[in-house]
Amino acid sequence: MREDQKNLFLAMGLSLLVIVLWQYFYAAPKLERARETTAQVQNQQAPVAPASGTATPGAATPAPAPGVAPAAAPEVEMTREAALAASPRVAIDAPGLKGSIALKGGRIDDVSLKAYRETVDPGSANIVLMSPAGSPHQYYADTGFVGAPGSGVATPKADTLWTADSNTLTAEKPLTLTFDNGAGLVFRRVISVDDRYMFSVKDSVQNTGAAPVDLFPYALVARRGKPALAGYAVLHEGFVGVVGDSRVQEYTYDSIEKETKATRLYEGTGGWLGITDKYWATAVIPDQARNFKGRFSSTGGPVKTYQSDVLGDAVTVAPGASADATARIFAGAKETKTIDDYQASLGIKNFDLMIDWGWFYFITKPLFWLIDWIYKFVGNFGVAILVVTVLVKALFFPLANRSYMSMAKMKAVQPQMEAIKVRYADDKAKQQQEFMELYKREGVNPVAGCLPIMLQIPVFFALYKVIFITIEMRQAPFFGWIRDLSTPDPTNIFTLFGLIPFDPTQLPVIGQFLHLGIWPVIMGVSMFIQMKMNPEPADPVQKQMFSYMPIIFTFMLGAFPAGLVIYWTWNNTLSVTQQGLIMKKAGVKIELWDNLRKLFKKAPA
Repeated sequence: MREDQKNLFLAMGLSLLVIVLWQYFYAAPKLERARETTAQVQNQQAPVAPASGTATPGAATPAPAPGVAPAAAPEVEMTREAALAASPRVAIDAPGLKGSIALKGGRIDDVSLKAYRETVDPGSANIVLMSPAGSPHQYYADTGFVGAPGSGVATPKADTLWTADSNTLTAEKPLTLTFDNGAGLVFRRVISVDDRYMFSVKDSVQNTGAAPVDLFPYALVARRGKPALAGYAVLHEGFVGVVGDSRVQEYTYDSIEKETKATRLYEGTGGWLGITDKYWATAVIPDQARNFKGRFSSTGGPVKTYQSDVLGDAVTVAPGASADATARIFAGAKETKTIDDYQASLGIKNFDLMIDWGWFYFITKPLFWLIDWIYKFVGNFGVAILVVTVLVKALFFPLANRSYMSMAKMKAVQPQMEAIKVRYADDKAKQQQEFMELYKREGVNPVAGCLPIMLQIPVFFALYKVIFITIEMRQAPFFGWIRDLSTPDPTNIFTLFGLIPFDPTQLPVIGQFLHLGIWPVIMGVSMFIQMKMNPEPADPVQKQMFSYMPIIFTFMLGAFPAGLVIYWTWNNTLSVTQQGLIMKKAGVKIELWDNLRKLFKKAPA
């Protein structure tokens, strides 16, 4: 194969790689978000015919199959305010949470996060995590006991009205709910909450009748309707959990539909199951010392109800005796330290995997710890990212130094390589043999220059994960116009930075390419300078490809989180400085200024 053909295929491969990366990180996720939005609008507009046995608000939960927790019942939709008013309530007033518990059903179904708001505006609304059944975005947690099908045991249902011993649940004072079924069973539910996001629920039953009863303890979180998704392939949203000694289990809202009966069953000792968003999550956590059955499921018609639940082994309550079961419910922000503390203090198996650290967990999480530790000293996550970049450069400096030195030696032997090409132009085998002898004689490794790039790839993906998934980066400012490192640069050169009052990203076909802020442009310039440090390729196709690479990546990174673009820009700057110093030390000419002059030199007629 001729050299020009090899270069052509190389250019085609690089182009394909760029296209794949663009599709993976930006185009496909954006298309998915648009599809989700359209589907949600259609579902909300489509009339839903009530099926036989469809429940209305407050209707009883369907009886479970043997050994299965109760399924959430469909609800008639109303406003959130009307749904809250449909039941007497006990207020929740804890350091991390506020909201209420419905006495009808005894559910935790109204939870807002005190420390988090919708936007960077301090006056914006708090994040609402849970909403009651019947509201537009119903999302709630429930615990209790169920009897075996056909047993006729009257256990509490969704329309059961409990009696409370207090009007407010606080971190200092638990709440006790009581219900007497009138058939010999008295149910009590003691709910407590800590200073962050963890509820503890102790359900007990006292048998005052004349016959023993068999009951199954359960806990569940249920959500009706698919939420607005971030839609990025790098981020998991949907069902998540760990059962026993298994690895983390993850199902998206769509993938659970492909399972038999849209249900996935598990069984083991210890673990947890829940539903996760990008920054928020709910989870039910059974007794870590007892065996339980777990389930992810989807039910309903056009608007699905998604549920994660756990079911304990049956307990027999003899006449005059009582039994109890304790479960925990996490409802809050996926703060790394908070999650880790819960895992350590409560002994919850692999609870830290609620945060989607990804395949590079062994790099991603330590990288976050390092950034967070530095942040405590510098007070700015953006600055912490810059400092970490310097530390990573220092860590890999010996290897990078050898790589750049090898690149410098390659430049030094270029004249000899050209002479060999001319001398053995008709004998490719001899030409390659002479090249290898030259490399050996001069101590040159022709592939060593790729090492710095290869080493950056896992670090790049790990840092991308950290910036994109960790809530600590959410609404974290940098300097100037960057008020949120987890979102793209808000400026746009195509609107002259806001002087032209229109949004070019909404234009058909080309709109997705027209979000280009100041930092992506700076990144493109730094990448351009880095590429001009080296001699231009002799092959015109490869030369043209490398010329366009900075432009392509500039537009690609326009939609990436600002924190990642700042990292890439800083990393390019450090690489240019490092490479320049090493080339100067090796006595190799730096091609930057000659290459820049060629851009403005008039081509001969």
